Amino acid sequence: MVVSPRLAASVAVALVLTSCSSETADPSPGASPTPASEPSTPGEPRPTIEVEVPEVGPVTPDAFRGATAMRVVRHLAGAIGAREATSASHARAADWVARRFDRLGYDVERQRVDVPAGESWGVAVPAGRSENVVATGPGFDPAEPHLVVGAHLDTVPQAPGAEDNASGIGVLLAAAEAASAGRTRLPVVFVAFGAEEPRGPTDHDHHYGSRRYVASMSPQERGAVRGMVSMDRVGVGQTVPIGSAGDSDPVQRSLLAAARRLGVPAVADPGQRSSDHWSFVRAGLPGARLGSTPYAGYHSAGDLPGVVQRDQLARVGRVVVAWLAPR
Repeated sequence: MVVSPRLAASVAVALVLTSCSSETADPSPGASPTPASEPSTPGEPRPTIEVEVPEVGPVTPDAFRGATAMRVVRHLAGAIGAREATSASHARAADWVARRFDRLGYDVERQRVDVPAGESWGVAVPAGRSENVVATGPGFDPAEPHLVVGAHLDTVPQAPGAEDNASGIGVLLAAAEAASAGRTRLPVVFVAFGAEEPRGPTDHDHHYGSRRYVASMSPQERGAVRGMVSMDRVGVGQTVPIGSAGDSDPVQRSLLAAARRLGVPAVADPGQRSSDHWSFVRAGLPGARLGSTPYAGYHSAGDLPGVVQRDQLARVGRVVVAWLAPR
């Protein structure tokens, strides 16, 4: 059985605390005390049990489980369906994702995202509240060097959003699952962003969740981000598109290198600004996008779980985990 670093440490602490707090019961009235029941000399430390926690090995791409990612797609796009950013269904999806992170041992924060009314892919949408679901490991310090991996949870109003973007959330949760049982090269923040889909025609009417996340960071915290990856439409095709906002980006280059090491077919996709990495890049932080292969069901009622290919989820997930792994 694989035991997460957090769980292993918790077990060790619990055993030590239990041994430190246990005492032999007082003898019954009139009975002669035995050496085993004699109290310790005042000031003498009680015995403890030393428990050695095995060192956690590095995470590897083989730890990524495509079946986990596919189950997420089926639940979000099949059981919940369309998840417009301010809707009750988006709130249910955010609750479900938060519970999944919690069960993996992460600390979970819910970050409020206020969004205006507008028009999303031809459908009027109301003003309201969305949210980001942010998962970090125990003891995480945002001012220390770290990586960010994200995917947007919302959809346009008319689409169940299997490929756009339950596929990205599926890889996000499966990568978090792999990282919970292995050591990454830097601490990782996993974020399910709210309100990525457009609510108007301009760039300012887009990416509300990731813009809120970046705006909430202090200058020191921004300086600590060593790279951000946005997974957006990652379950279609046989080649992994790896996009950069400009001609190139250090995160894009390192993802392409990871794909080459794994033998995963990948292609550089410059000029990509239509996903949450753009909120980081335009704030001066390194970021790249995984995904964007065209497909027939885009932003429509046909974006159902059958559109998504498990093998493609696995290709993308292995690249992400290889990027997170110690080198």
